[in-house]
Amino acid sequence: MLHDFTYYNPTRIHFGKSALNKLPQELENHGTNVLLLYGKSAIKKIGLYDQVVALLQAAGKNITELAGVDPNPRYSTVLEGVKLVKDHQIDLILAVGGGSTIDCAKAISVAAYAEGDAWTRFWINGENVTHPIVPVGSILTMTGTASEMNSGSVITHTDKKLKVGRVFPSFVNPVFSILNPEYTYSVPKTQMVSGIFDIFSHLLEQYFSGNDDNTTDYVIEGILRSLIVSSRKALINPEDYEARSNIMWCSTLALNKIAGVSKTQDWEVHMIEHQIGAYTDCPHGLGLAVVSTAYYKYIYQEGLDKFVRFATQVWNIDPSGKSKEEIALAGIDALIDFIKELGIPTTLRQLGVTEEMLPLIAASTFPGGGYKKLQQEDILNVLKACY
Repeated sequence: MLHDFTYYNPTRIHFGKSALNKLPQELENHGTNVLLLYGKSAIKKIGLYDQVVALLQAAGKNITELAGVDPNPRYSTVLEGVKLVKDHQIDLILAVGGGSTIDCAKAISVAAYAEGDAWTRFWINGENVTHPIVPVGSILTMTGTASEMNSGSVITHTDKKLKVGRVFPSFVNPVFSILNPEYTYSVPKTQMVSGIFDIFSHLLEQYFSGNDDNTTDYVIEGILRSLIVSSRKALINPEDYEARSNIMWCSTLALNKIAGVSKTQDWEVHMIEHQIGAYTDCPHGLGLAVVSTAYYKYIYQEGLDKFVRFATQVWNIDPSGKSKEEIALAGIDALIDFIKELGIPTTLRQLGVTEEMLPLIAASTFPGGGYKKLQQEDILNVLKACY
């Protein structure tokens, strides 16, 4: 059953090998002053930086640059961007990179003309955004977060050791996003598989809620199956365009809210991983993979029917002669095997977590969950199980 919902997504997507050709027409709508936001050297190595700068100059734009956005974007970088927006009267923030760069752009957009401390107001207290924001556009070079078509922004405050995600209203979405799968070819394998599991986890966080016959669950199962097939092809040949294009679109669909329609959702795996990331700065998708299997083994009995469905519909587990528990656990084991196939670490120790960190991570993680509502003691048990 589908419950009442409203779905709206304002982001315009340009997808494919010629997608960058659409940038000039997008620039016509957004003033003269552009803040070009990117990571370290990746976009320069693949020649994308020169292409983008040339298109901006041809369009008569004044370019201000902010380089060096970290994989887990810092609030300190957001504040740098805020100063540049104000000093140069920026009309458009153009984020060129992966989800972290786009998350940072949205954070700058929201914080630029906010009164008071934006971190406390928007990421901690979850206040509404009622002031003007700066439009954001994006050119995607790494898949995983779907930040290119949503209003989420995950920011790390290093001084406070907090990594916090905020889903803003849809007007914070990028107004346009350019997606060329070829830009993802040069991403190192570790980042590629981290992104793949980030996609996987976004889908599971929405899937493992409710046990009714919901159309959205069929959508999620289809995206998961596509992702599994394409990921295996990309592992063999990272420049398989069909595989990389499918992965890129799976990523966007996984968190542009279409896979969450009429779902109560979970997100506790993300809450736990965010705090692991705050203490270790580990790649987000790798942390999600390590936490996921321990978490799902901890809660599967509370949502047994959905875990049985996951096993049979996503992993093709034969249910013959098996109890529901055996089928469900076989599905989780198939997920573990896939994680190993991707070459992702399977313990927190491998991600730099120390035993002393476990209670600190547990104590700072927001308690919640879907089928089973976790408390801090439960979170600590999950952390110990995957340590």
